[in-house]
Amino acid sequence: MSKNFSCGIDIGSDRIKVVIVAPGNSGERAPLFILGTGAAESAGVQQGYIHNPVECARAVRAALADASAAARCSVRRAIVGIGGIGLSSLSVSGAVAISRADGEITDLDVQKAVEAARASIATGLIQNRRIVHTDILAYRVDGKSVPASPIGMQGAKLEVRVFFGTAMTQHLEHLLETAEEAGTAVEEMIASPLAAASVLLSRTQKAAGAALLNIGSETVSLAVFENGLPTAVEVFPVGSINITNDIALGLRVPLEEAEGLKRGAVTGTAFPQRKLDEIIAARLTDVFELVEAHLKKIGRSGLLPAGVVLTGGGSALTTLDDVAKATLRLPARFATLIAGPDGKPLLKDASWSVAYGLAAYGLARKKEGGMLNTESMRTAGRSLAGWFKQFLP
Repeated sequence: MSKNFSCGIDIGSDRIKVVIVAPGNSGERAPLFILGTGAAESAGVQQGYIHNPVECARAVRAALADASAAARCSVRRAIVGIGGIGLSSLSVSGAVAISRADGEITDLDVQKAVEAARASIATGLIQNRRIVHTDILAYRVDGKSVPASPIGMQGAKLEVRVFFGTAMTQHLEHLLETAEEAGTAVEEMIASPLAAASVLLSRTQKAAGAALLNIGSETVSLAVFENGLPTAVEVFPVGSINITNDIALGLRVPLEEAEGLKRGAVTGTAFPQRKLDEIIAARLTDVFELVEAHLKKIGRSGLLPAGVVLTGGGSALTTLDDVAKATLRLPARFATLIAGPDGKPLLKDASWSVAYGLAAYGLARKKEGGMLNTESMRTAGRSLAGWFKQFLP
């Protein structure tokens, strides 16, 4: 087996998923070849937040063992996803005077402008948090918008609008502790919604404006893109388990039966379909109203031409897209999986997109242009990488 492989670890509230990939056999633009996958029931995780690294490590170790056995390789390093409550983002502006006497803008000026934006973040917004992702959204030179990098242009003042993704410091430390306990070094950490978006959103969707909504067991994550760049990331403390709980209470049935009813399974007890639909629709509306409130907060309510793409283990509800369209006033559809050379989906289902995206990112780091059907995520963790080097073996 080729030594050129990469491993992605997605630590979710319900399942730990591991994907190991290698380059495809049909050239640089071919789909990546999945060498092995592994999954285990999560432990020590609540709403995507690790509260017991030792318990979580046991689950990660089990998933890694399955994936490694299938891939016939030994995984010593991995790309790990940052998800769960506490993952968030903000966009701020920074400005600097051009340093050169002739007014030519250099890379140093851009760096200083980004640092000025970072320094402008209110202490309360960054307390107990670390910046895990940085992207420049817009440039202005002497008050006028510039469509691309201004390096080489001339002016007196440079302004930048910067997207910063942030996560709780404690969670990042627990992720590192979990990986170490599981016997795997952390090569890099990437925000899970961005990893999933690299797989499930096209270049066209990201350019026009789109939102990826990942409905998990205990959380719902939102990633918004415009002009090809992330403009917002947010995780809400609700998930498909809340729908199950509502069904159990509303119909007075055990949780196991409520879960089956939610997924359309035939159970031994007959219930009015209308009542079941009303319970599910009510909870879904609550979820999408949280999303809508955030879209209003960032000024994108009803203003994403490519609409909302729905994914995650909790997205297997037939009415989900209809409720999303009605609540968010945007086009909505379910995520489409990457197809392999034979036309069949590479992934088991869209809930594996985070782990696949993480592994694909790792492979792209080793060889430029190594990802297919997804855009390179080379900038996805650049601000975090330097900070984590002090912790890595």
